[in-house]
Amino acid sequence: MSAPAREVVVHPDANVLAAATAARLLTHLVDTQSHRAPVHAVLTGGTVGIATLAAVAASPARDAVDWSQVHLWWGDERFLPDGDPDRNETQARGALLTALGEALPSANVHAVPALGPDVPTPEVAAERYASELASFATDGAEVPTFDVLMLGMGPDGHVASLFPGHVALGASGVATVGVHGSPKPPPLRVSLTFEALRAARQVWVVAAGAEKADAVASALADAPVSLTPAAGAYGTERTLWLVDAAAVSEAPAVPGPSQAH
Repeated sequence: MSAPAREVVVHPDANVLAAATAARLLTHLVDTQSHRAPVHAVLTGGTVGIATLAAVAASPARDAVDWSQVHLWWGDERFLPDGDPDRNETQARGALLTALGEALPSANVHAVPALGPDVPTPEVAAERYASELASFATDGAEVPTFDVLMLGMGPDGHVASLFPGHVALGASGVATVGVHGSPKPPPLRVSLTFEALRAARQVWVVAAGAEKADAVASALADAPVSLTPAAGAYGTERTLWLVDAAAVSEAPAVPGPSQAH
């Protein structure tokens, strides 16, 4: 399967990027709900990812979404105990999920299993998350057909917890993978595989900051996934790169803020 064309939307700075991505997400959820339900969305962590969720919480338009028909997932998670402040899920709860209250049923929040007595390794967590994903899939698929999947990107070009040169990049035939030796702390993680990421209808890569510029340029130039994993992130219908001006300062032929390429 060849990657569909990427669309690049540039915003002036990280704050505007987070606000605009929140508005885009709310609109996308409402539009999708007009013709199917439930909706499956995959969240991301990181500075801009969590700022986006906080902007969703602050928006009056959040009440236009029927959250009872939205299922939330994560593209990756740090393998830490439940409630640890470094978990993406914990940060998402603080930014948005708690604010939604009863509008979002707890059963619709699909967190990656946390480190605990019955989940001693990332592999156990990955297997259990894969089972949860499969239980919401159809037609024999391993994961639900995600309506939107958001990804942050690190300065090294990693997405989810798929790092350059890491063995997890090559995982196939499975939806999730346990990650050991992550170059970014903590070393133990759980991640969706590329096969699972690419099952999404829309993939949005959200990146801000000059420290991301080289990786953005590399990904948009179709660098090998082993070098820049973000180059391998794409959806079946649409692939959006939502970035700030600093993040595309090294990428040639990218239009200015608030324009699409």
